[in-house]
Amino acid sequence: MGVKCFFLVVLLPFLVQSLDPTFNDDVLGLIVFKAGLVDLKGKLTSWSEDDNSPCNWIGVKCDPRMNRVVELNLDGFSLSGHIGRGLLRLQFLQVLSLSNNNFTGTINPALAHFGTMQSIDLSENNLFGSIPDEFFRQCGSLRQVSFANNNLSGPIPESLSFCTSLVSVNFSSNQLSGQLPSGIWFLRSLQSLDLSNNLLEGEILKGIANLYDLRAIKLGNNRFSGKIPEDIGGCSLLQVVDFSENSLSGSLPDSLQRLNSCTSLNLHGNSFTGEVPDWIGGLTNLESLDLSVNKFSGRIPASLGKLGLLKRLNVSMNQFTGELPESMANCVGILALDISQNKLTGNLPPWIFQMGLQSVSVSGNRLGGSFRYPSFTSAKDSYQGLQVLDFSSNALSGEIPSDIGVLSTLLLLNMSRNHLFGSIPASIGELKATKVLDLSYNWLNGSIPSEIGGAVSLKELRLEKNFLSGKIPSQIKNCSSLTSLILSHNNLTGSIPAAIANLSNLQYVDFSFNGLSGTLPKGLTNLSHLVSFNISHNHLQGELPVGGFFNTISTSSVSGNPSLCGSVVNRSCPAVQNKPIVLNPNSSEPSTGSSSPNHRHRIVLSISALIAIGAAAVIAIGVVAVTVLNVHARSSMSRAATALSFSGGEDYSCSPSKDPNYGKLVMFSGDAEFAAGAHALLNKDCELGRGGFGVVYRTILQDGRSVAIKKLTVSGLIKSQEDFEKEMKKLGKIQHPNLVALEGYYWTPTLQLLIYEFVANGSLYKHLHDGLSRNCLTWRQRFNIILGMAKGLAHLHRMNIIHYNLKSTNVLIDSSGEPKVGDFGLARLLPMLDRCILSSKIQSALGYMAPEFACRTVKITEKCDVYGFGVLVLEVVTGKRPVEYMEDDVVVLCDMVRGALEDGRMEECIDGRLRNNFPADEAIPVIKLGLICASQVPSNRPDMEEVVNILELIQCPLDGQEELE
Repeated sequence: MGVKCFFLVVLLPFLVQSLDPTFNDDVLGLIVFKAGLVDLKGKLTSWSEDDNSPCNWIGVKCDPRMNRVVELNLDGFSLSGHIGRGLLRLQFLQVLSLSNNNFTGTINPALAHFGTMQSIDLSENNLFGSIPDEFFRQCGSLRQVSFANNNLSGPIPESLSFCTSLVSVNFSSNQLSGQLPSGIWFLRSLQSLDLSNNLLEGEILKGIANLYDLRAIKLGNNRFSGKIPEDIGGCSLLQVVDFSENSLSGSLPDSLQRLNSCTSLNLHGNSFTGEVPDWIGGLTNLESLDLSVNKFSGRIPASLGKLGLLKRLNVSMNQFTGELPESMANCVGILALDISQNKLTGNLPPWIFQMGLQSVSVSGNRLGGSFRYPSFTSAKDSYQGLQVLDFSSNALSGEIPSDIGVLSTLLLLNMSRNHLFGSIPASIGELKATKVLDLSYNWLNGSIPSEIGGAVSLKELRLEKNFLSGKIPSQIKNCSSLTSLILSHNNLTGSIPAAIANLSNLQYVDFSFNGLSGTLPKGLTNLSHLVSFNISHNHLQGELPVGGFFNTISTSSVSGNPSLCGSVVNRSCPAVQNKPIVLNPNSSEPSTGSSSPNHRHRIVLSISALIAIGAAAVIAIGVVAVTVLNVHARSSMSRAATALSFSGGEDYSCSPSKDPNYGKLVMFSGDAEFAAGAHALLNKDCELGRGGFGVVYRTILQDGRSVAIKKLTVSGLIKSQEDFEKEMKKLGKIQHPNLVALEGYYWTPTLQLLIYEFVANGSLYKHLHDGLSRNCLTWRQRFNIILGMAKGLAHLHRMNIIHYNLKSTNVLIDSSGEPKVGDFGLARLLPMLDRCILSSKIQSALGYMAPEFACRTVKITEKCDVYGFGVLVLEVVTGKRPVEYMEDDVVVLCDMVRGALEDGRMEECIDGRLRNNFPADEAIPVIKLGLICASQVPSNRPDMEEVVNILELIQCPLDGQEELE
């Protein structure tokens, strides 16, 4: 594709001269524009330089009278590349819409200089740099402009005020900084201004009243300070006001009450103080009012009851006192009510259950009294849309309604941290849509109803700190989506049901401080997503499971169970229980057949004693056998090394064909003889590292060249010699600058060695995480490492080889700083790609393993390598390990970065050791690419060829085609 584009760009001017004279500038401009793009989905295949007119091309609209292009709309075409100068030939263009693509580069200031241009939409791309000041100096008839959701930085140009015909401006979700340009209030035609989600600061100056036609102003999620402009009430047509997530302070200006047309007022996340004035009830068109996360005090005004159109009210996280006004019962259309985290008192008003609400949160107040409620069954129609019910952290008492199962649409039910008593009703199992059920920190008693298994959508079940008794119901296995199961600090008894092991999504389990007994189900080791499993302070016994999460479980998570045994609790397990065998004292000794009393005696031996004696004998025999085998192996290698000279060639065997004492050494190129003989091959002092498939040593060839020797530790699982050698020859043919070359191998039935090129500068892990090496990687070095890894993996996938074991310790750095991916293809040595075997061999790849490893019904493909690569990308950019264990927390790198992306904090993720010495226009797209590669869904991940192309675009977008820019 790149070569084709290059020739199009270079030869196009010459081709155009030979075309039909009717070939107009629109065709030429669009073909030149297309030549600078990457069209992964082939959306622009209808665009052909052979056409005399582009008017039938997809995304193109023409004026039927002039037959010239007036609109170009390529929204969501998955295009990438630069927005080239070819578009400047479209002299009659009025509408340019390229949103929701992957365009990179800076904004061309000439795009707005068309005398006819009315609308430009470049939103949802990866454009970077500042907004050119020249862009708005000749903006002509421009009415709409949107650069939203890009990576633009710098200030908003002062020249914006020159475009007096502008009706809509949207620069939201970028990294724009500085203050609002002083002339912005002179755009008297402006109806919509959206500058939200940027880094703008300073005060919002007076003068906004000049925008008498303004309908929407969105300045949320910036760094504005000071007060709301006193003259804002002059914008009498304002419908949407969003000043959320800033540092605004003071009280609400009285002029706000003049905004009679306002339907949405959002002041969330500021530092406003004082009481909310009664005039707020005069804004009778309000549908959404958000005053949350401020410092408002006093009572919630009763005048809110006048807002008959109100649908959403959020006054949470303030300092409101008193009771919730009864007048709120007049807001008959309200759907969402959040009064949480205040200092409200009194009883829970009954109208909350009569309004047809979809979401109710009154948590974190001081509401008390008995939990009175009307019958859910009798008022069933009022609750059909209820999705969130949060009464947590109050002082409510009473019982949970027995007919609570009628709330069939409920997604979250939280009644925790109250004084509720009685039992959990069986109807809880009818909550089939509920994902979170939290009844913790109450006075509930009785058993956990077996009907809980009917709540099949549950992801989180919290019942800790109650007085529940009885057994954990086995029906919990039906809640297959559970990720958190917290039942600690109750009076539960009986054993842990084996069915728990079927909950494959479990991450957090806490059964601590109960009276549970019996042994732990062995199947718990199959819970591959476990992060925490606490069974401390029970009466459990027997051996702790071995494998998976339980190999690293903390001592505190199993303490307080005196009869548990295993290495974690530092208590050895008896093979079986001590039950003595009593031999009949009256029986005769078989050696003599005598029945004489002199030959009679009583023998009492325990089974454990017999087993101990037998085990000691076996161990002694084993030690002798291992010693003999080691001597035999060393002797064999010595004979192999000294009796023969090792020459190259794929089929050359250096051992006599019949003698099993000799191994077979094959080098794929050149002659090889080890300088210190075979005895130095596995010298402990030269050990380089250990992995899931073996130990690696460094040794020297006779010619002075170093090689790395991997001693395989999977001999018991390895294929036959014929299959082993076949795989070795395939791997030996794989040559790529970013892959560690296999130079040869050594075979005996009991010992297999792989001979690799030696890579001098150690592993990527060392450079990122170990000692003084941590400071040596610049951004350019990191980018080159990421690109090199991608190229190496792409080559492997072209050879139909899946790596399976990708991690930073398996990426080596050579003397020139180039990465080399190692340890590839070793899984092919196993007789079959069994996931249990693979998982056990690559446990050290925790955090890199694709989620499909845990699902036996999903096919393992190259996309599992893409997942590991995505995690590696994030590790290289952030300098953090894939999983980091804190004192009281576990941080998963993918989740942390994804959360930062959602919160607009991407740059905070970049390794602080770079000290801001990195290009954000490269680093942020690389992070986003890493997250896409680490998608939970394999089909959402690109293949490695696509990854290489994307990285090359990020590094140097459309290099060689600057003439189009």
